[in-house]
Amino acid sequence: MNGYFETLSAGLKAAGIFQPTLLLDLDRLDRNIALVKQRLSPELAVRLVDKSLGCLPLLAHIGKAIGTNRFMTFHPPIAEAVLNAFPEADLLFGKPMPVGAARAVLTKGAADWSRVCWLIDTQERLAEYGALAVELNTELRIAFEVDVGLHRGGFAKPEELKRLSLGKLLRCEGIMAYEAHAPHIPGLFGGPKRALASASAQASAFVDALGLDERRILNIGGSKTALLHHGGVANEVSIGSAFVLPSDFDTPGLDGFQPAASIATPILKVAEPELPGSAGFSRTLQALGLFPRKGCYLYGGRWMAEPVFPAGMKTNSLIGLSSNQQFMGLPSDATARPGDYAFLRPTQSEAVLQQFGSIAVFSGGGIIDRWPALPMA
Repeated sequence: MNGYFETLSAGLKAAGIFQPTLLLDLDRLDRNIALVKQRLSPELAVRLVDKSLGCLPLLAHIGKAIGTNRFMTFHPPIAEAVLNAFPEADLLFGKPMPVGAARAVLTKGAADWSRVCWLIDTQERLAEYGALAVELNTELRIAFEVDVGLHRGGFAKPEELKRLSLGKLLRCEGIMAYEAHAPHIPGLFGGPKRALASASAQASAFVDALGLDERRILNIGGSKTALLHHGGVANEVSIGSAFVLPSDFDTPGLDGFQPAASIATPILKVAEPELPGSAGFSRTLQALGLFPRKGCYLYGGRWMAEPVFPAGMKTNSLIGLSSNQQFMGLPSDATARPGDYAFLRPTQSEAVLQQFGSIAVFSGGGIIDRWPALPMA
């Protein structure tokens, strides 16, 4: 593992990158894409999650490799950027938008919003969007958020869909059934396999409540569960973070995937740390193993990420976190020096990939490109 990070370090130095950077290993990304294609059930299409892959070239690279023009979107400015970048893109909102946000982009947005399907989670929101369609005299595509066990909102019972009246200017495209809870259900309560089966059965009941012409989008799953669905009623799954595998996605459903994104930052200082005040206090804490005998200060910090290199590097609660110069404890035998790079693995990809302005693309031992990130949501 040390050799891998040393290779990344050499690539960063050769490219003249000496500041905190989001690094994308394109070779690992391509291997993760290949695993998705290999394991994806053949009846399922992929909808790329733009909030988890907040970079247009990254979305384009994965979309071309997977063969999809479907996107799940969560933030109107990013949705507009995706619409303008991909003329054939079909977008589904992954969360319900305030009707005012929809009105704003439909009246002022510089994109083809007819390619967007809005998410409806309540009868009240359906009425709001129906009134908006009449106000603007335009047809709006909608899908229903349905609750299949996550209990984060949406319609709870299939019969609720049967009682809804869409009016003339709303066109139902289908449902979104998210089951992110399933991998975390303990065995005492049936475990993940049973939770997934239950979510699929509930989704099927909601689909039965739709008309035959209202089933174009039958969406289920996220990165942790998409590759575990085989058979069932769904015709698409949403995948984003799985392609770069942040640490929150180390789940059995993604066995064999490799982390493809990391934060690289120079080490500014290496020190024998001492807390303010009495030197004896620091020595006492070190003797008790509560404070490190060696440490370093990073360029930047306070990211949603976990330290992975140098080996044994970790935060220390007595000094805390800093977004300017973050202290990290080191093993006493660490050989890190100022000017070396430290690496941290993001815990999630959404927001983190967009935090550095651009992404340094690493392949074949060097930095081959810089990809601009989308604006923060």
